[in-house]
Amino acid sequence: MKENGSIESIRKYPSPNPQVELLEIIYWSNGLRVKGLLAKPIKEGHYEGLLYLRGGLQSVGMVRPARIAQFALNGFVVFAPYYRGNRGGEGRDEFGGDDRLDALYGIEIVKTFAKVDKVHLFGFSRGGMMALWTAILSKSIRSVVTWSGVSNLTELYYERVDLRRTLKRLIGGSPNKYPEIYEERSPIYEVERIQAPVLIIHGTEDQNVSIEQSKRLEKALKEAGKEVETWYMSGLAHHFPPNLNRETVQSICKWMKDKGSEKSF
Repeated sequence: MKENGSIESIRKYPSPNPQVELLEIIYWSNGLRVKGLLAKPIKEGHYEGLLYLRGGLQSVGMVRPARIAQFALNGFVVFAPYYRGNRGGEGRDEFGGDDRLDALYGIEIVKTFAKVDKVHLFGFSRGGMMALWTAILSKSIRSVVTWSGVSNLTELYYERVDLRRTLKRLIGGSPNKYPEIYEERSPIYEVERIQAPVLIIHGTEDQNVSIEQSKRLEKALKEAGKEVETWYMSGLAHHFPPNLNRETVQSICKWMKDKGSEKSF
């Protein structure tokens, strides 16, 4: 078996911005060849590393080149796993099962290109769950950002009637049938293992992932004595308007760099 996080192949990928280089990378994760997209500033310099964890499932919510280029333009080397089973990668996307390892070993890709010892984590929606798990499983983390993120899979099942059939297919049944599997995939129960500061962002009118998931996550982190900051955005839904979205990304990047400069991290 190839070493986890080792690179199988690299190919150039069309970039939406002349200041950013994109590379599609195939890497090894627990015996599977998994794919992801890397964005890095073309200008030489010292950049911090960011693991970008996408939302959605399969083709829905797939990594967008313009999105990760946005973070690269703010001074980061960014790697975004597609997760197993997507875009020709081996295995099956499990929505918080063993695909968590694809995020965990994606850290090694960021370290390789950014030449850093610790990385920042950013997760949107389902990616929030992936970011939290990565912070739980790894000590190589500088900061964690979860935006409109899932923290409890059981709650998501009951919130999203339209997702129930998909979750039953992926897991084998409902939380009533397999409560232990839903709990095992819910990072909120393991947050005491997170060693990095956490930023939670959520719109109050989010219909895709309830803001209550973030509020309960905040409570759990505080009870565990963790450093946590919240940006609850009044009147906003799951996806923010474009201008506010760009402003929020810039604010996130500043927050992460501030955390990266703190000596304790």
